[in-house]
Amino acid sequence: MKKELLRQLIHASGVFIVVLSYLLKPDVLILISIALLVLIIILFQIHKKHHIFFFSYIFRRCTRQEDERGFIYFFIGIIITLIIFQFNMPIANAAILILVFGDSTSTIIGKKWGKHKIPFQNEKTLEGSLAFFMMGLLVALTQVPLTTAFLGVIFGALTEAYSPIDDNITIPLICASVMSFSFYLI
Repeated sequence: MKKELLRQLIHASGVFIVVLSYLLKPDVLILISIALLVLIIILFQIHKKHHIFFFSYIFRRCTRQEDERGFIYFFIGIIITLIIFQFNMPIANAAILILVFGDSTSTIIGKKWGKHKIPFQNEKTLEGSLAFFMMGLLVALTQVPLTTAFLGVIFGALTEAYSPIDDNITIPLICASVMSFSFYLI
């Protein structure tokens, strides 16, 4: 559980992208995100053969054996969301926050206290999904109105539970799409 807590804490540090969005233009933010992704990939490859002060410790503590590419998908989801939804940064930011905090919270709560499996999914729990929803709604409300946030988080929680593709990619894209639809058409 300690390994998972550290992993999710690092996952939650993605909030810096939202903070930077208030200071930088979306294009610059996208370039920074791409540069960070490339840097992390390079460091991870070097780490496989050599010890890198600080980074090797983080990689050893945070990499899941079955999925060592989660950080790549995390950045890809954020980068694609920023590219597609930069026309409305509050929606892009809300989607990123839902990913960063909702997904982390669902993992921690689901692994620690999850007892009730959700239908058609043996690895996810009702407790984790509810934690995703509550935390996702809380952070989304810092960026968008209630109806928009609510709809985005509902679809985000469903995506987190049932996505056949890595949820680090699909959560922000689905959330932002639903919130855009809601924001502009409802």
